[in-house]
Amino acid sequence: MRWLPVCLLLLLSACAQQPPKDDSLYRDLGALPGITRIVEGMLLNIARDARIVERFRRVDIQRLRNKLIEQFCVEAGGPCTYTGDSMAESHKGQRVSRSDFNALVEDLIASMDKEGIAVPVQNRLIARLAAMRGEVIEH
Repeated sequence: MRWLPVCLLLLLSACAQQPPKDDSLYRDLGALPGITRIVEGMLLNIARDARIVERFRRVDIQRLRNKLIEQFCVEAGGPCTYTGDSMAESHKGQRVSRSDFNALVEDLIASMDKEGIAVPVQNRLIARLAAMRGEVIEH
């Protein structure tokens, strides 16, 4: 009976602790330096991509770069905080088509290929980003 309060205390303290955050994708992408190279490579690919480059002509590329790095870091399980607008808000009125979206994803994949990111790791990031697709397309 004397051990009951101690056992309850241990049980409650174990329940109060959150499980460790899975940062394996973040690490597999090369942490913040790797994510930064991926985003910068993607933006360079977009600049050469006749299909979508016009969509970015009036965009503050430095701000976009910084927000994409934050967002990819968060989505990958890294220690960052995303401070930008929601996807729905930042794409409001832009009428991004499926083909525009797909072109951007192709530019992202090309950047990850150049960085030597393994396809299964690429797929993990794309799967996490794909959840936002509905907030981007045709809004």
